Amino acid sequence: MNEKIKVFIVDDSMLFRKVLIDNLSQNPNIEVVGYAIDAFDAERKIPLVKPEVVTVDVEMPRLNGIDFVKKLLPIYPVPVILVSSLNLNVFEALSAGAVDFVRKPDMSMSINTNTFLNTLMSKIFIASRAKIKVPAKAAPAAVPMAALGGNKPFGLNAYNTVIAIGASTGGTEATLQVLKDLPADTPGIVVTQHMPEGFTKMYADRLNRLCHMKVKEAQSGDPIERGQVLIAPGDFQMKVVRVGNRYSVNCYSGEKVSGHRPSVDVLFQSVADAAGASSVGIIMTGMGRDGADGLLSMKKKGAFTIGQDAESCVVYGMPMVAYNIGAVVTQVSCSNISNVLLKHLYSLK
Repeated sequence: MNEKIKVFIVDDSMLFRKVLIDNLSQNPNIEVVGYAIDAFDAERKIPLVKPEVVTVDVEMPRLNGIDFVKKLLPIYPVPVILVSSLNLNVFEALSAGAVDFVRKPDMSMSINTNTFLNTLMSKIFIASRAKIKVPAKAAPAAVPMAALGGNKPFGLNAYNTVIAIGASTGGTEATLQVLKDLPADTPGIVVTQHMPEGFTKMYADRLNRLCHMKVKEAQSGDPIERGQVLIAPGDFQMKVVRVGNRYSVNCYSGEKVSGHRPSVDVLFQSVADAAGASSVGIIMTGMGRDGADGLLSMKKKGAFTIGQDAESCVVYGMPMVAYNIGAVVTQVSCSNISNVLLKHLYSLK
């Protein structure tokens, strides 16, 4: 029998700590080894109890969860799950090395406590297997091919290409790493990232500030066009549809597929059907197999497919399954995906 996952809770609310401790302790695969009332309390206790996963409230007095993560991980690398209200700062903590986040329930939300707890438990199991990616303080930035190539034009057929990206745990920063190195006139991109409702809009806005391409949360009818990235909205499925020579997206509240809404499989399968060989599929870090079957459908239709490699993944799950079933044409590190993509687009004469 496997040992229990040792979990440590950091939250300044006595009531919420009790909810977490009581409910997580009922799971036979989880052991709550301690708690802290603030970041300073946590900093003292965590090295003593040696947890395997830490949950951290984002909004705490004295030192908030984001700054705590930045301080903790370089000296004690442990998987951190953020428990956050609708807060843009959650992405700053993810960039500092936190593995994932879950939306904290409150009176204004439709999500109930049981849904929250089930989601948190699922993320704890995933986090216990995750690699910690602490950003290097002085690491030299890789030079993207876009910069090396100057104003080199894409191949004539590149702009008829639909690029689809799918990711889960660890994907917020991995997708950013790919997109930020792409030039402003890159062919249209559609992205499904497993993320709760509300956060996808903030995530898209963040990417829009950091990337050369325009990035927005998708709405039904949005065209897929040069220079724009569309992010699937949380709690909606997103498909690519074709009318004549134009592509657009359809966002709808359908059933979960592969356990997710939005689902990477839904996106990839629709791209296979609508664009076929005129597409590129990229599957990135995440637990499970969502996207693997859809990527295989794309490859069978003639699409160029890329998988993130094990070393650069926070969780080598989705890309591993895709690779194992033969859905991946080439497997490369996250930092090299943009260069491989651009090289392919430049070749489309």
